[in-house]
Amino acid sequence: MPEILPIGGGKGGVGKSFISANLGALIAKRGKRVVLVDLDLGASNLHSFLGITPHRDGLNSFLNKKSSCLENVALPTDHANLYFISSVNCSMEIANLYHAQKLKLLTAIAKLPFDYVLLDLGAGTNFNTLDFFLTSNQGVIVCTPDPTSIENAFRFIKAAYLRSIKHVIKSNGFCETIKNAVLENETPSMTASNIIDMVIRHDPAKEEFLRERISHIKFHFILNQFRKNSDPALGEKLKMVCNRHFYSCFEFLGNIRFEERVPSAIVSKKLFIREHPEAAAASDLYRIAEQLLQKLPGG
Repeated sequence: MPEILPIGGGKGGVGKSFISANLGALIAKRGKRVVLVDLDLGASNLHSFLGITPHRDGLNSFLNKKSSCLENVALPTDHANLYFISSVNCSMEIANLYHAQKLKLLTAIAKLPFDYVLLDLGAGTNFNTLDFFLTSNQGVIVCTPDPTSIENAFRFIKAAYLRSIKHVIKSNGFCETIKNAVLENETPSMTASNIIDMVIRHDPAKEEFLRERISHIKFHFILNQFRKNSDPALGEKLKMVCNRHFYSCFEFLGNIRFEERVPSAIVSKKLFIREHPEAAAASDLYRIAEQLLQKLPGG
C-alpha cells in the first residue's frame, strides 16, 4: 500500500500544483518511487509545472475503461523515480464525477504500486475534492499569508473535518437519531462540537470511539508565497488555533518564500527546483520535503 499525500486548500492560485510537483520530485530524489496524480479535475495544469506534455492516455482512459488498471496510465517523467497521471484529456464533465466513478478511482489510487502517491487537488469544498483529500489521514493544506486565503483554508478544513465525521457516523452503527441529525443536516452551523454534544446526549457509548477516529486525522500546513512583510509567527498561530478548536492534530511544515522566477520556470517548462536550486524557495521546499519524509510512515 502506498503512502497517499493529498495536497489541497480552499482557494485557487495558492500554489498547490507548484508544491505538488516540486515535493514529488524531491521525495523521488531520495530514492522513493513517487507518482503525481492530477486531481484538479476540469482545470488540470500540473503537467506545466513538471515541464511535460501530457499523453493522450490518463485518467480518461482509466475511467472510460480503455485501460483496466490505473498503474498503466502512470507515465515516467524525466526525473528519476517520478511518475505522472494526467487528467488534462478528460471530458469537461470530469469535475462532476459520478459516485461510482469516484469510488473506482479511490480504490485504484489506494492500490497503486508506488511508495508515495501525491494528489494535486482542485480548489473549493465540493464532495469529490473533500473525499480525495480524505483518502489519507495525512493531508497538506496550502495557503498564502493573505487573509482571504487563510479564511478559505479554514473553510476547507472545517468542511473536510465535518465530511470525515459524517463518514465515521454513516459506517459505524451510530443510533438513528444521530444519523438523521448529522447526515441530513447541511446547515452552516453544524460543527464537530455540535455533533459530539449530540453523541453525548443520544449515543454516549459512541463518544470515545468518535473522538478516537477523528483524532487520527493529521493536517499539515504550508504557507506559500511568504513575503518579507508577512508575520513570521503566522504558521504557528494557525496551528495553535486549529489544535484548540478541533480534535485532530495540526502541524506547521513551514513557509515557502515568494519567488519571482516561478512563472519563468513554468514558461520554460522546467521544474523549479531543477532550474533554480540556489533559490531561497528551493531551500524551503527541500526542508519541507525532509520534514514530510520524517513524519510519514516509510520515510
